[in-house]
Amino acid sequence: MGHVVLVTGVAGDLGRRFAAQLSGSPGIDRVVAVDVLPPRGDLGKAHFVRADIRNPVIAKVIVRERVDTVVHASVAATPAAAGGRSSTKELNVIGTMQLLAACQQAPDVRKLVLKSNAAFYGASHRDPAKFTEGMTAKRLAGGGFAKDVSEVESYTRGFARRRPDVDVTTLRLANVIGPRITTAMSGYFRLPVVPTVLGHNPRLQLLHEQDALDVLEHATLSEVTGTYNVAGDGVLTLAQAVRRLGRPSIPLPGFAVPSFGSAIRQTKVADFSPEQVAFLTYGRGMDTTRMRTMLGFEPRYTTAEALDDFATSLTPGLLGPDRLRAAEHALAGALHAVGTPARSSVPATTGPALLGREGHDG
Repeated sequence: MGHVVLVTGVAGDLGRRFAAQLSGSPGIDRVVAVDVLPPRGDLGKAHFVRADIRNPVIAKVIVRERVDTVVHASVAATPAAAGGRSSTKELNVIGTMQLLAACQQAPDVRKLVLKSNAAFYGASHRDPAKFTEGMTAKRLAGGGFAKDVSEVESYTRGFARRRPDVDVTTLRLANVIGPRITTAMSGYFRLPVVPTVLGHNPRLQLLHEQDALDVLEHATLSEVTGTYNVAGDGVLTLAQAVRRLGRPSIPLPGFAVPSFGSAIRQTKVADFSPEQVAFLTYGRGMDTTRMRTMLGFEPRYTTAEALDDFATSLTPGLLGPDRLRAAEHALAGALHAVGTPARSSVPATTGPALLGREGHDG
């Protein structure tokens, strides 16, 4: 008899597509797809159950369906995805606590896979060239998604100690990107003008959306346990990434970025949380040796190839004159809000340079 797998977070793109992919995998008997909201697309052979992991009722679902494997894929990075920061915090932390409590009481559960995030390591000027799985953030997160991830992983380790009979695998995914998925990174690169932090050129590691799905499936079906960094091979600097996409960019002084980020967040076009700003300032690198040698997974796409595939989804001509002027006014407003004369910063950086590159927008 095959495995019965419960997948959380199927209202999101990645969770839904993973449940659909897994439902067609050999060795899987049934996939129970769980979320508060119904998925916005095909679930394949997976069976959807509307349930809130923050509610103790999730324990009844696990027992009733005789689930033996749980894939926790609902840890959300963007507040917009969960209705605001407070709702996101509750879903990430309280939801994880409730789900783990349900798993602890379920006698049939033998495998738990946690979709974590590279945000666990944070981003600061004190970071090493590459984080290994045994390292922690050099600067403790005071809040936001990075703190959520740290707490979620802590609760997961506690569960592993209480249930040593359950195989626990934690995957710290790099920023996921691709033509069919919406993430904080893809939203950032889709902006008509890509803002950067003046004087900084951070290193980026990316993970293609299909590789993210494949590594979740690999971890679900294998007996390997432990924590693993997951990213495509190679590193790009932010400047290189922007050039490969053919996007115009504008460097902002560090003190202006939070004001600009707040304005962008209100439009729900892209996420500019404090940890996202820190990442776009200092970048991050992860050592993926364990991914290859111990987890036994090899991504199909390198970081550069993942970005190139994402580029195929960009709409040509996105940066028309009207949108360019609107972007310049928004940037000028952000600078003015923090007391910097917009006249001396915006036109000198954006005017002729941006207009000159408009024809190369991809």
